[in-house]
Amino acid sequence: MREDLHVAVVGATGAVGIEMLKTLEKRNFPVNKLSPLASARSAGKTLSFRGEDVAVQELTRDSFDGVDIALFSAGGGISNEFAPTAVEAGAVVVDNSSAFRMDDSVPLVVPEINAADVAKHNGIIANPNCSTIVTVMALFPLHQAFGVKRIFASTYQAVSGSGAMGIAELERQVGEIAEGEPVSRKVYPHQIAFNVLPHVDEFLDNGYTREEMKMVHESRKIMGLPDFLASVTCVRVPVYRAHSIAVSAEFEKPVSVEHAREVINAAPGIDLNDNVASNGYPLPLELAGQDNCQAGRIRVDCAMENGLSFWVAGDQILKGAALNTVQIAEEVANL
Repeated sequence: MREDLHVAVVGATGAVGIEMLKTLEKRNFPVNKLSPLASARSAGKTLSFRGEDVAVQELTRDSFDGVDIALFSAGGGISNEFAPTAVEAGAVVVDNSSAFRMDDSVPLVVPEINAADVAKHNGIIANPNCSTIVTVMALFPLHQAFGVKRIFASTYQAVSGSGAMGIAELERQVGEIAEGEPVSRKVYPHQIAFNVLPHVDEFLDNGYTREEMKMVHESRKIMGLPDFLASVTCVRVPVYRAHSIAVSAEFEKPVSVEHAREVINAAPGIDLNDNVASNGYPLPLELAGQDNCQAGRIRVDCAMENGLSFWVAGDQILKGAALNTVQIAEEVANL
């Protein structure tokens, strides 16, 4: 791995950007020079990195001179506008938005699954949707063992997936209800406190949401399975951090719980937490702030042949975003 990299973080003051800085430091990424980039209103703020204060710079078209790797997490509009500029300046871009995920010329990477695709990049590598990442962390090793055909899944997505505004909305509404005040709504179409909303992202003509179809298309690309089928319902839940997904999967080969547990135990980046006798199963409360995902509630599905049902959870800001992005950057640095 190169030891002298100039790394830029676009969207450095956002929740994911801050976690990217922490992850770069935690994993001893070879940063020789760091350029935290954000909007003009954030310019001049300082962020801590390796015990020092680093000034945030305004993102401009000249921000990428001399940059080796640029990590983007500032939304699709910013990525579309500035990622090509970064590439022209000689940087490799790892983008956390949806802007380039389904571009045939852009690798879509979860390093535990398809790290080899990083070498195929033309300057940009995409980080998948957070719920997709958490799901395939469990599904792909099971696919390797049994050959997945299709899944039916429901997500349980934390409000931090909507950013700081989602967290603030939940906190505010809980306070309003406790005080007997009218519940105000600014982020979600309905009250999120003490409620669940089967609505993440905008609805499409086929009745699914954009988030649900992201999981279908992105899973196909990451796993290299163009015929993979998925029917997904994405649900927002009043949890601060970490997404969970209930999955029922049909496979080509006969399955067993024992073999499935062995597969998960041996897979990188995911831990087995499956001891129902002692109420052991993945909980978002316990996985918030953790790098690894967890899988549990593994059982033979009683409604389909060669089927397994399981529950998988993971921190969508870490493995679903910042950590996965830095892992991709590590693969780039090793090229």
